[in-house]
Amino acid sequence: MATPIKVVLQKDVDNLGAGGDVVRVRPGHARNFLIPRGLAVPATPANLLRVGDLKKAALVDAQKSLAEAKEQQQKIESVAVKIERAVGDEGKMYGSVTGRDIELAFAAVGVTIDRKRLLLPEPLKTLGLSEVQIKLHPEVTAKLRVEVVKKV
Repeated sequence: MATPIKVVLQKDVDNLGAGGDVVRVRPGHARNFLIPRGLAVPATPANLLRVGDLKKAALVDAQKSLAEAKEQQQKIESVAVKIERAVGDEGKMYGSVTGRDIELAFAAVGVTIDRKRLLLPEPLKTLGLSEVQIKLHPEVTAKLRVEVVKKV
């Protein structure tokens, strides 16, 4: 079994640590994922001396991404979309509204979202107004207003 190695994180990594942290990870994870993506560097003596600078840079990046997430939250919450679906005689909807449908509907009104960040446990299967949450940042969650209406 491979022994863990130390790496210095350059950016925040979910479930691992914040930028500037020195963490122990499996060699394959470091070699195949963290280092090629620029998320970490090997914990050499020279890189360990840069830990303070990396923490400052990571803090600046975190503040910038938080500000961008709050700005995007305001933009998202100011818009509501309507999605049309075919409905049977008894008012039962054919099919459902998935994350992809929501992403396309918001793109049509000029708001870009990532459907992978939607907190949608299962597709929408009822007509009417629904609020779907999207996680923009670890500290910022926005509410999308999606109205499913009968297709004429």
